[in-house]
Amino acid sequence: MWGLVPLYWTQLSEINPVELIAHRHVGSLVVVAALVALQGMIREVADALRSRRILAVHLLSGTLLTVNWLVYVWGVNTGHVIETSLGYFLVPLANVAAGRFLLHEHLRRWQWVAIGFAAAGVAVMVAQVHRLPWIALILAVTFSSYGVLRKRSPLGSLTGLTVETLLLSPVAVGFLVWQQARGMGALGRVDGAHQALLLVAGLITAVPLLMFAYGARRIRLSTLGLLQYLGPTTQFSLGLLVYREAFSRDRMLGFGLIWTGLVLYTADNLVAEWRKSRG
Repeated sequence: MWGLVPLYWTQLSEINPVELIAHRHVGSLVVVAALVALQGMIREVADALRSRRILAVHLLSGTLLTVNWLVYVWGVNTGHVIETSLGYFLVPLANVAAGRFLLHEHLRRWQWVAIGFAAAGVAVMVAQVHRLPWIALILAVTFSSYGVLRKRSPLGSLTGLTVETLLLSPVAVGFLVWQQARGMGALGRVDGAHQALLLVAGLITAVPLLMFAYGARRIRLSTLGLLQYLGPTTQFSLGLLVYREAFSRDRMLGFGLIWTGLVLYTADNLVAEWRKSRG
């Protein structure tokens, strides 16, 4: 789902990305509210809203997620699909680093080597263009940090996402009302097909988020990285083969170093799991 979602956002490239994210918040609220009601979890959400600690954690996690999606949508819709895929290639290794330094998880030697290769890949890209790949780095840091916060939260996946959405939806609604009042809102200004796409923004983003949150609370943060390669690989393929973005030999070197780190990290985890299964 993460990998294919650029196909959705690029259909809305003429709309302000901030407005797109605002619609995403409002649409997500409708989706999660319906799920909460159907599963009889209204009291659980109400109890969560009474805890200042939970509110603080999920306000921060929701803000990180909003920044992540805003940068992501802007990157995709301005022709940086490959760089946004780099951000999600870096997420598993950012998770490893977060697991070590924030959650105090033990890292094996080859995991350190993998992080080193990723850092070298970023350094090569900086040397090539004399600027940081800031889109990729913001995506990696915000999404990894979101995973750390969700792992520390006592709330289930649906309850947590509902609280996040409730906290940020008033801002989203306010922005949409302001846009409409200025005559710049997309609803009523774009054609029917684009309005229909806007109205399903919540569904498009809420479903993979619920799946991510469900998994993040049940497995080690470093293991979670293994499951996140398909998304950026699919996205990278879209950028290269569908959107025909430039991919020079120098850029390939930077990606190659990061991919090498991912291969080493994956191989190390597979060996560790094999040894664990053998007792």
